[in-house]
Amino acid sequence: MTAPRSPSPAAAPTTIASAALPPRVRRVLQNLFDHISPDFITALNAMLVEFEQQLFKQAEHARSNHLQTQIFVDLRALQKHRTELVPHYMFGLEGELAGLRAPRAEANASTAPRLDYQTLTLVEDAVMDQEIVLREVARRHEQRGNAQILMLGQRFGVLARSPAYEADTLPLGPNRLCHVLKDAATCLELSLDAQLVLYRTFDNKVMLNYSEWAGTVNQFLSREGILPGLVYMPRRGRVQDTIRRHPLDEGSAEPRPMTAWQSQAGASHWATLTPDQLQAVAGAMTDGKAPEPGHGGSSPPAPSSAAATPAAAETPAADNTAGSFEVLQKLLAIRRGGLQADAHALATSGGYGSGGGLGGLGGHEGQAGPGGGTGTGEGSDQGGGQGSAPTGDATGATTPTHRLLPTPDVLSTLQALQTAPLPPRTPDQPRRTVADLQQAMLAEVRAKHGPNATLASADSDTFELLDLLYNEIEREVQHDAPAADMLVRLQVPVVQAALRDRNFFLRAQHPARDLLNTVAESGATWLGDEDVDPQLVQKLHRAVEAVVETYEGDEAVFEDANRDVQQHLQAAARKAELAERRQIEAARGKDRLEVAKQRAAETIESAMAEAKPQKFVQALLSQAWADVLTLTQLRNGESSTEWTDQLQTTLEIVAATTTSQEPSPALADKIEKSLVQVGYHEDEAAAIARRLSSAEEDETTSRTELTARLKARARLGGQGEVKKKPAQPRTPQEQECYDYLRTLPFGTWFEFTRNQQGDLQRQRLSWFSPVTGNALFVNQRGQRVGEHSLDTLAHLMAKGQAQVVTEDRGRLIDRAWNATLSALRSLTGRRGETEAAGDAA
Repeated sequence: MTAPRSPSPAAAPTTIASAALPPRVRRVLQNLFDHISPDFITALNAMLVEFEQQLFKQAEHARSNHLQTQIFVDLRALQKHRTELVPHYMFGLEGELAGLRAPRAEANASTAPRLDYQTLTLVEDAVMDQEIVLREVARRHEQRGNAQILMLGQRFGVLARSPAYEADTLPLGPNRLCHVLKDAATCLELSLDAQLVLYRTFDNKVMLNYSEWAGTVNQFLSREGILPGLVYMPRRGRVQDTIRRHPLDEGSAEPRPMTAWQSQAGASHWATLTPDQLQAVAGAMTDGKAPEPGHGGSSPPAPSSAAATPAAAETPAADNTAGSFEVLQKLLAIRRGGLQADAHALATSGGYGSGGGLGGLGGHEGQAGPGGGTGTGEGSDQGGGQGSAPTGDATGATTPTHRLLPTPDVLSTLQALQTAPLPPRTPDQPRRTVADLQQAMLAEVRAKHGPNATLASADSDTFELLDLLYNEIEREVQHDAPAADMLVRLQVPVVQAALRDRNFFLRAQHPARDLLNTVAESGATWLGDEDVDPQLVQKLHRAVEAVVETYEGDEAVFEDANRDVQQHLQAAARKAELAERRQIEAARGKDRLEVAKQRAAETIESAMAEAKPQKFVQALLSQAWADVLTLTQLRNGESSTEWTDQLQTTLEIVAATTTSQEPSPALADKIEKSLVQVGYHEDEAAAIARRLSSAEEDETTSRTELTARLKARARLGGQGEVKKKPAQPRTPQEQECYDYLRTLPFGTWFEFTRNQQGDLQRQRLSWFSPVTGNALFVNQRGQRVGEHSLDTLAHLMAKGQAQVVTEDRGRLIDRAWNATLSALRSLTGRRGETEAAGDAA
């Protein structure tokens, strides 16, 4: 099925059949267009139905009759022209493919027309609002389908006989699909607000599964012989490469700033370990002679190089589960070895009593092993793995062999603990940790299976990893927030999910992790008091209770519980976007006013360059007449005849007040009318006009009286105006930060240090003026929380009191997991250092 042809050839874009392309390229593009046309036509028709329903809902809930009337006008225009949209869109889409070998426009030039900031018209607002919405839609889908877009860019580059396409210029990329809609929607003759609703409906209906659709396009082009062997292989960084650097550190790759709202966060940046890193860690452990997880001997040899081949790297994360989880186990073994070495050193120096012990998991000191002596990492009370406990007395008697618990028995015991109510807790009593949960579970198990029952190595390591992760999460959650108690309630289901599926530590998106992150972020330390959403807390509480009551191993329970929460967050994000838009419009208005004031002051200074009137006349010009010029600039712009007339009047005022010529009644009348338009009383306007139209003193109104009136009168736009401090010269580091700030996209999140304790608060850089440098910040709800100049912001960044939130640090759970891995990696070389120190002693 192909798209219908345009009835008006003169207005139609270039078709694939008429494009100057090689026969094979033309055939591939025509087949591709025929292949994707049915999907687009169906989706666009569904979009129009949904769009019409959205307009009806808006009309029903309109705040005023005027707004409702405008919506009905849009509805009539839609009903009149709706049959034209799909053909126009398909013509535009075919034109994108047909122009594949045409010279490429720059990405910025193709997506956003250059805005002349001195042209202060309403059209600028409309264009900017459209670009903001379209850019946000495109950015979101570029993040989700990054791998598929990269491969499409390579394949279309082959067809175009040019370098690979960037996401902004890719013919079937999200950016170009959105702008094809923008061009096609002109046929509907809609208002700006209705167009924005159309763009969002396009996002929800047509672009909903863009990543999967782009994958089918890649498969189609592969079958057509366009790079059939192309696969996406992400860069595998070394262990030390995953440590986060400051965006301005020399030689570091600059991470992308986070611009999404809480509910719109893109793909998880949950760091894990690859087979390549397994080989590196295993090599480091071999040098340090760290024990193998679950045993007391030395580490096994490093895996063969085959594990690090490109073929292995191309496999899904699930195929690398065993290798990557083994890395985590090895890192835990290093950690236990270092902790035991510390305990041994302290015991040798009298730090521990002879009967003390060191627990094998999580570094719990002071717990005696089963034989009464100092327990090792694997034969301690918590049970690190298989094997026997060390000797326990002077006669050489040994403890019985530990009985390893099968994972199903551990899960059944946890299932019984899951629905059990938590014991009451006093305000000063610490909350239950995962290690406490492990001890409670072991007590239950040993009551049934005997005191020698212990966990298998993998299960024990899973508990320890989750305990470390939970500790990092709690660092970033407010202690008295409701989220802290909900995280405790989620401990048992999360532990069960990790025990059932080791991919919990490896998959990019795991349902249990997503819910854990949503709960934690509802009480994050970076939230202010005004950011707390009581309705979200209630929904999270219901979601957590639903998981606790119903989870028995099905991941869908986490997904279902999180779905209602995410819908609420998405609705809150839409409200925040609307509130942010209003704040941006107000900030733009203030900025235009400031620009107009600056232009008025420059105009007056230029007029007085050759001849300066008396000081009192200069004061009248810089106050009263400057208001006139400012209002004219705002209303009409510099290209208008009104502005030209006021410039001429300004020159006449300077000439009249610096020469002894006769007063001009026409000039005085012109000045008086202009002053009345900006709100001056007729008496005041007449007195100022007489003084500005003649070099002689006005005897009817004294200078003192007129000065007092001017001081008592509020200036145009002077309400709430804050005097700015003169800008100080920037240091080299501040200049670097300033240049970096000017490259950031609108919507970038910042973290500001609130106090000397280092508490942080997140604020969103919604907009900044490239002319005045004013920057607007809003909170999670889109409410204005502050304004800074770019100079002030650069100063704060240079001092370390403000930093950009990057996508790899955006989600709380990602930050916690990265901190966990960093803590484990930092101990990789510690084992060897500890043993060397012991040998020297």
